[in-house]
Amino acid sequence: MKTSASITLALLGAVLSATTPTDAAELTTKPTIVLVHGAFAGSSSWNAVITDLETDGYRVVAVANPLRGLATDADYVARIVKSIDGKVVLVGHSYGGEVIAMAATGASNVKSLVFVAGLAPVAGESAASLGARFPTGTLGKALAPPVIQANGDHDLYIDQAKYRAQFAADVPQAAAMQMAATQRPVTEAALGEAAGPTAWSTIPSSFIYGSLDKNIPAALHAFMAKRAGARESVEVKGASHVVMISHPLQVARMIERAAAF
Repeated sequence: MKTSASITLALLGAVLSATTPTDAAELTTKPTIVLVHGAFAGSSSWNAVITDLETDGYRVVAVANPLRGLATDADYVARIVKSIDGKVVLVGHSYGGEVIAMAATGASNVKSLVFVAGLAPVAGESAASLGARFPTGTLGKALAPPVIQANGDHDLYIDQAKYRAQFAADVPQAAAMQMAATQRPVTEAALGEAAGPTAWSTIPSSFIYGSLDKNIPAALHAFMAKRAGARESVEVKGASHVVMISHPLQVARMIERAAAF
């Protein structure tokens, strides 16, 4: 005769076998989303996007981009990507686009790249040289006097009084003022540093950007998306440079579509 304990274990086993998939093909593992902010911003610029992605069951890592130099920043992000088990979707905003394009080179677990108002250079190009090809951006006129570091580096900030108009025109005034006060500087050298090998030529890419981006003109975004053979390219009408803040759902949905590539 079976004891009550053995009956309980048998019932538990039956429940587990009925609810646990036995065929590995039935298991679907979502990739980890790694978000990389750009200059004059921080990881908190992804907050609304993170909330939406996590609600939909994605694990998210928002990297604190050092903003010290393109090669060193890319190496920093590459090491984080390497530490993650499973597939990764790398997402970069602005200068962070350059960083993810380099960080993904040779990274076997990166399945797709998403450029959110992000730069996508070829080897030898820089943020400065790309801007010179489409000289309608107004960032240079909006910068505050540089802060000179002990090693001679020039830290660049956007003048707080010009921040909203230049960077976040479609963000509420109070939020834009907080962003201006908490902005993280990038070195002038990083913006002039030439990119090394980049991965968008071999990894599927998507682009989303604002039609009223004053840092990186929409025409430059369209050029980079076409050159990259992007799977998807979306221009958000009326959006500023921080499209992930003003239109987080559109950005999150593009990331989720890229996760399915």
